[in-house]
Amino acid sequence: MKIANLKITSQGFQFVDKQGKSLSLNVAIGKIINRFFSYFLDFELMLLNYVGHIPIHFLRHSIYRLSGLQLHPSSTIHTGARFFNPRRIKIGEDTIIGYRAFLDGRAPLTIGSHVDIASEVMIYNSEHDVHSTDMKAIEEPVKIEDYVFIGPRVIIMPGVTVGKGAVIAGGAVVTKDVPPGSIVGGVPAKVIGERRLRKFNYHLGRPRLFQ
Repeated sequence: MKIANLKITSQGFQFVDKQGKSLSLNVAIGKIINRFFSYFLDFELMLLNYVGHIPIHFLRHSIYRLSGLQLHPSSTIHTGARFFNPRRIKIGEDTIIGYRAFLDGRAPLTIGSHVDIASEVMIYNSEHDVHSTDMKAIEEPVKIEDYVFIGPRVIIMPGVTVGKGAVIAGGAVVTKDVPPGSIVGGVPAKVIGERRLRKFNYHLGRPRLFQ
């Protein structure tokens, strides 16, 4: 007889993992604690999803900061944003993040200053190891340096660094580091040009109200 992760044998109770492999008591207790932490995080993320639709920047950002997200006072996240573990996300000054962005925080995610991120951009820093027998997760940090522009519906994959002043064209899937000042596009993203601007000192300005 087997109930979820607990197997009942003639020798008594035995903990098993999702693959049916036996677990020691200490390992099983650690997994149980992690499972309850995951439940709490899932509940928190559900609440943040609702918070993301509050059409008042100050109130929305205040709650984000209470959740552990490191957001500079001069930066803005527009409505509809979704997160995984906001405590590992850091956003610099004068940065604007567009409508319905997805920001992964399962590994460190660092977004610099004066970064313009368009609507529905997805930034991931965790993925499954498709060569592993148990499809284990691989987590790698993502870094977006200053003065980067990211077009709408871009997907940035784990382990990527986007160099200062780079531009990512809309719809691109970024799987490798992006050189500073370059323009990349396509699936997978490749260098398609260079930005003529060499010195960056602009400010993005006021975000859209009620969004």
